[in-house]
Amino acid sequence: MPVTFEDIEKAQEQLSGKILRTPTIPAPALGQALGIDLTLKLENLQLTGSFKSRGAYVKLSSLNAEERARGVIAMSAGNHAQGVAYHATALGIHSTIVMPAATPFTKVEKTRNYGAQIVQFGATLAESREKVEELIAEHGYVLIHPYDDPRIIAGQGTAGLELMQDAGALDTLVVPIGGGGLISGMAIAAKKFNPAIEVIGVQSEQFPSMYAAMHGQPPHFGGETLAEGIAVKAPGAMTTEICRSLVDDIILVNEIEIERAVNGCAEHQNLVAEGAGAAGIAAMIKAPERFAGKRVASVICGGNIDQRMLATVLLRGLTRHGRLARLRIDITDQPGTLARVAGLIGRSGANIVEVHHQRMFQDVPIKQAELEVLIETRNPDHVLEIIAALDAAGLKTSVMSNMAMEGRPL
Repeated sequence: MPVTFEDIEKAQEQLSGKILRTPTIPAPALGQALGIDLTLKLENLQLTGSFKSRGAYVKLSSLNAEERARGVIAMSAGNHAQGVAYHATALGIHSTIVMPAATPFTKVEKTRNYGAQIVQFGATLAESREKVEELIAEHGYVLIHPYDDPRIIAGQGTAGLELMQDAGALDTLVVPIGGGGLISGMAIAAKKFNPAIEVIGVQSEQFPSMYAAMHGQPPHFGGETLAEGIAVKAPGAMTTEICRSLVDDIILVNEIEIERAVNGCAEHQNLVAEGAGAAGIAAMIKAPERFAGKRVASVICGGNIDQRMLATVLLRGLTRHGRLARLRIDITDQPGTLARVAGLIGRSGANIVEVHHQRMFQDVPIKQAELEVLIETRNPDHVLEIIAALDAAGLKTSVMSNMAMEGRPL
């Protein structure tokens, strides 16, 4: 094995006082919603918002004086960038971070505020890597790889060491996989404590790079994903070797499951998680029966989600759960009708958020109109009660929004 448990113990000593020892907590509310005995390791609470600062510090602190003088470089669209920038500045090392041109402004600014020089280049991280090689050749920078480095893996593994020290007996550990650094380190630590523990990785269906590598399949990837932090096209050679030895299975999750996981963390556990950070929960949403009756732990590995995106996820969650509903109501186009509709909805206990009164652009008779009404409700049953009240008053009503799906958690 390229990394040993002793390497992780040494990394833990190095990290003492340099990062937050994040809490390992029981998650009864989220676990109850999933039907699972759930424990969470909260790496989203790190100063830089993710576990990446662990490996970054361990690697940076290993550099000799000549390497520190040359400066370091990394390619990243977010979490690795912030971890490297923060610790490099603290250690007095110049850092350059190459980020894709379309990286969200907030992530660019956070990384710059930690002291890094930012170079934006290319549409993807693969194209950014070309710029990294060019800058290394020009300036002699030391590359800080995001996952395929033994010190990076050992640093990430300290999250698993802390989890096993704090959580007690566990049956299953669920860890998101991008390049594989986090699950590799955590698996080494977990299997040392309990050789029988089941280690399950999670990847997006759109970027199943480690899954393909472990199953001897050709790589395939692409598309937009909420879990951009694990949208890696090729896993590391070291991490693949470790995963083949220690990871028992990999579950692939889709975009709706990832979105539901982000929403579930916020709604049930008051946790802000990015898409990649909530991927472990997405696996439990996909296959709750796989984890039933077991004591399960997962790591919320990052919380760096764009605020606008988080707001959209939460609003979509309210819609799916029937707590926001958009109704289409056929009305006669005469004075007082809108007030009558509003009164019926109000007496039913709902709150009107938006009203669109369509006369000109819908295919309706000249003396009729359509109302599109967005309302806040208690649950799907409440929506049905409101529709029944409107129908009883002679107002034909239909639901336009995506109501809760039967049998699906969260």
